Amino acid sequence: MKKLSVLTKLSLCATITAALLVGCSSPSKTETTAAASETAKEAAQESAGTDKASYTIGITQIAEHGSLDNCREGFLEGLAEEGFVEGKNLTVDYQNAQGDTANASMIAQTFVSKKYDMVAAVATPSAMACFNAAQGTDIPTIFTAVSDPVAAELVASLEAPGSNCTGTCDALPVEDQLKMIRAMMPDAKKIGIMYTTSEVNSLTNLETYKKLAPEYGFEIVESGVAASSDIPIALDSLVTKVDCISNMTDNNVVNNLDTVIAKATEAKIPVFGSEVEQVVNGCAASMGLDYVELGRQTGKMAAAVLKGEDAKTMPVQVISTSSLCVNSDVMSQFNLSVPDEYKDSYTEAE
Repeated sequence: MKKLSVLTKLSLCATITAALLVGCSSPSKTETTAAASETAKEAAQESAGTDKASYTIGITQIAEHGSLDNCREGFLEGLAEEGFVEGKNLTVDYQNAQGDTANASMIAQTFVSKKYDMVAAVATPSAMACFNAAQGTDIPTIFTAVSDPVAAELVASLEAPGSNCTGTCDALPVEDQLKMIRAMMPDAKKIGIMYTTSEVNSLTNLETYKKLAPEYGFEIVESGVAASSDIPIALDSLVTKVDCISNMTDNNVVNNLDTVIAKATEAKIPVFGSEVEQVVNGCAASMGLDYVELGRQTGKMAAAVLKGEDAKTMPVQVISTSSLCVNSDVMSQFNLSVPDEYKDSYTEAE
């Protein structure tokens, strides 16, 4: 065997020692990436105030129109303000039922089958679909833009839901609306209201209109429809009997607002909306709700549930503060003006 020289031995020892030092002091690329990932995960958890690094929620919306879109956007803003940010620690699966309750049921069932952390519903039909689909699971349902969650059997009461379902209620400011119409149309006698017979929230709001209308000298002339195809014919009859139309948040009717406005304008009567987007789209005025704020408050409630609060005991929050919004062009068309009592507080539709 060939003997190594002393110099060769020393060189070999130095090489081995250096390799050992490098192995001990320098983490691999994989280790560095894993550590960074763990740090990001901990930061996300700390931001949201939860033990989980990320969440997946399904958002289902019954139809595509301004007020419901605003609810959804506000909902995501409310979540973000509480530390749940889409694309960071929150994944959102958004689906629109396009006005079809069968679609709404299918969407809700898909969300539940995927075992999402939460299902969120915009408007009553979608909320009912999610509530039914999530029965027997531990998946919470959070709703928004539901006028009467008790009548829809989503909750036992506003104060104590009793089921794994809660959210926000958009109670229409019906009395404020009637007061505003009376101030703008002092000689009007009959208000027309079109609604969908299968929408629970519309039935509730209609009864409120009928109860309060006599106090302001109005008679409510109602016209119920089963589907969007019924609306044009129903309108042809309704516009001949009334001095104006007051539109609610009926999803089917709002989806066909252009038809409502066109028929009413042809009959030379104004349409009053129930929220800002309807005024933007051609209604004369509304004493409406801020649907972005409604959604934002719902998002904050959803965040609280994700952080561990029990939806069963979280009271439904009722949003009913209203403000006057007018469409000046439409107002002029019908010789309407902003009453003195509103001149310091109204806004113009943009």
